[in-house]
Amino acid sequence: MLEFDRAGKAIKNLLIWNLCDHESTVADWACLSRVGVKNECRPGHWKQGFAEGLDMNVLMLRWLCLLTLSLPLLFWVGHVMIRDGPSPAAARKGLEGYKRIKPDRMDQILDINCSQCALVSSSGQMLGVGAGEEIDKIGCVIRMNNAPTKGFENDVGRRTTVRVVSHTSVPLLVKNEQYYFQQSAETTYVFWGPERNMRQDGKGHIFNALLKMAKKYPNVRMYAVTKDKIEYCDGVFQNETGKNRMKTGAFLSTGFFTMILAIEMCDSIHVYGMIDDGYCSRANHSVVPYHYYEQNRINECKMYKVHEHTQRGGHRFITEKAIYAKWAARHRIEFKHPSWSL
Repeated sequence: MLEFDRAGKAIKNLLIWNLCDHESTVADWACLSRVGVKNECRPGHWKQGFAEGLDMNVLMLRWLCLLTLSLPLLFWVGHVMIRDGPSPAAARKGLEGYKRIKPDRMDQILDINCSQCALVSSSGQMLGVGAGEEIDKIGCVIRMNNAPTKGFENDVGRRTTVRVVSHTSVPLLVKNEQYYFQQSAETTYVFWGPERNMRQDGKGHIFNALLKMAKKYPNVRMYAVTKDKIEYCDGVFQNETGKNRMKTGAFLSTGFFTMILAIEMCDSIHVYGMIDDGYCSRANHSVVPYHYYEQNRINECKMYKVHEHTQRGGHRFITEKAIYAKWAARHRIEFKHPSWSL
């Protein structure tokens, strides 16, 4: 956001420069050269013009000059906002790009802000760490998909403030709707998925299932990530990696959407159980389940490597972790169990 402020000041200075009565500068000559009227200028031209009443054509040329200088700055501002990833919570009042799922209306703003957040990974890294009490003391606790707390309270805690859920995990929540939407009614749910599953014209089967749950449990706050927000996240990925997500055959992970949401809603973030991008390459890395609640599934590093190199339909888990390391240098993000060397 610092770059945004600097760009704004630069544009403001250009406006002042346009309106002030002063001698011609190098900028006057350079600017008018761009529009092919350098020969019509001479030192003191503008001061004399203001005193005698400027010709309308000259005024139009000067504003054209201002526009010529301003447009590159405006394009640069837009690039910086995507390049630097999500804006921190302190810069926002409510979060855009999230629609409330309700039978009667679709709110465009997710109104949530937390001073401190615990983002709890679903990784088997959480097993045996005993971080549950520490996590529950943090103001807001963010979890992903259908990761349970029951039976794992000592390691992952009991509370859930926000749960970010992939379209592929929605059937798992619906199957256990009493636990997720009745017993955990205080939780805010954020669902993401491709347009074909989340469309709201009656043909999006995942959205239809969520709308049914929203009608059945009207007090539960359910939000859907908008199409524009998903495209924004694609742009963030491309700016961080230089690669077009769709052309590489990859899908963003739930963790990617969760990290972006966490940066937007939290002033500081404590991430639990997430490995860095080089972890699986180390000879002494721990072998743990991909999910802490699925003991007999493939181990985490094998899953990451398969997804990282698959041609179509995989998540770039390792690449995403490298992106998070960049964001940690720009935001207040701390990684625990394991810790990261940043």
